[in-house]
Amino acid sequence: MAVSEGYVGRLAPSPTGLLHLGHARTFWIAFERARNANGRLWLRDEDLDPQRSQPEFSQAMREDLHWLGITWDGEMRQSERIPAYREAMEELVRSGFVYPCNCSRKDLQQAMQAPHEDTDDEPVYAGRCRTAIGKLVHSTGLRAQTNYRFRVPDGEVISFVDEHAGPQSFVAGCDAAADLGDFIVWRKDGLPSYQLACVVDDAAMGITEVVRGRDLLKSTARQILLQRALGLTTPNHFHCDLMRDAAGVRLAKRHDALSLRALREQGLTPEGVIARFSVEAASMR
Repeated sequence: MAVSEGYVGRLAPSPTGLLHLGHARTFWIAFERARNANGRLWLRDEDLDPQRSQPEFSQAMREDLHWLGITWDGEMRQSERIPAYREAMEELVRSGFVYPCNCSRKDLQQAMQAPHEDTDDEPVYAGRCRTAIGKLVHSTGLRAQTNYRFRVPDGEVISFVDEHAGPQSFVAGCDAAADLGDFIVWRKDGLPSYQLACVVDDAAMGITEVVRGRDLLKSTARQILLQRALGLTTPNHFHCDLMRDAAGVRLAKRHDALSLRALREQGLTPEGVIARFSVEAASMR
């Protein structure tokens, strides 16, 4: 990897369970890419989900990352940044990029979490609440107790070149041919979606490269649209291959036996954990 002056990366775990081996590999790759570039690394505690985020998991993820040998230069906690998200959301409202939406509770709850293509990725929205383009009214502010969706440009191809996965393209729209539709950006309880919070925080941190799993490739396309609407720079992206269990299922926090905490309790050393993914990690540097 070429050394990038001013490289800034980030680790972005959510305290909704114990970190597992797949998290460890992704975060180790992020750590090594920042270190190899003589750059800086943030830890962002993505604790916006009030139902699932727990203080004990927040503490555990810090302990487990330090145990593995991963260090960082600064921290940010999303639950402390609601005013920044609201400011960005008000700008989207004033600019006419979003519209009010009446969605199911399930749809809105999923918008708080990082989506995954093989489990709960946000489905293409059929446009039930979308205002006709010719009748779009620009509001002067964010309405209280209102859900909002971002209006994607119909038929536009959102493209980017990933540092690991290569060229990517996704079609935006509200029909069956689209890869991504109008997506949730704000909930009526006053909380932003995963997509909006990521964009605002990456800009505030000055992130130059986002390292995460390739199940978030489609989220990158959504975030590019938000960055464009807010006049923000899009960082480079490096989407790692996913780790899977013996049955081929993507590792998730339900895989308790493969959590870093469980592996530690089994007597595995940090070197032993790293050895389990070091060959794959080395190929992705």
